[in-house]
Amino acid sequence: MLWARLSRRGRAMIHCGALSSLPVFPTQAISSLARTRPTHRDWTRSGAPLPVSDRITGLHLVGLHELGVILTDRGSRYAVSGAPVSDRATIDAALADLNGRKPYSKATHNTWGAILSEGGAQKGDDGESGAGMVILRMLEREDLQGHLVVVTRWYGGKHLGGDRFRHVQTCVRTYLEALSDPQA
Repeated sequence: MLWARLSRRGRAMIHCGALSSLPVFPTQAISSLARTRPTHRDWTRSGAPLPVSDRITGLHLVGLHELGVILTDRGSRYAVSGAPVSDRATIDAALADLNGRKPYSKATHNTWGAILSEGGAQKGDDGESGAGMVILRMLEREDLQGHLVVVTRWYGGKHLGGDRFRHVQTCVRTYLEALSDPQA
């Protein structure tokens, strides 16, 4: 069930009941909608404004689930996101949607992995060599097909060495746990 409410600071927030059935919307996009006056497309024929959830459908979201920043280490921050995908075009659309969001557009690395039912394993390291393969191995272990997992890193100024792979594993593990238990 999807419902909206205003936070203490007057920002609109969208909540959904199940992670696997409905996309989680970023509060920044929603708060920008809440602060602006609705356009002519946001009004019904009777003159009443549409609910916030109906205005959000025009943001071209592809069902991307964001868990946000999972951990920080020596200044570097790690976040995890994911989406159900069916082919390479869907993967590219989900990555473009993620890179279009303000905090993720400034990220240093967006490493990703997906196992497609017909296209096989697909991965992208984005300069973080070996991280895409770590994501693929974890997806193969869980036997999760048709789902994209993206681990985002904002570089903090210090090299992490092998710890970066443990952080990628922690992020993917957190995402898989949230995917298997949407009520948590």
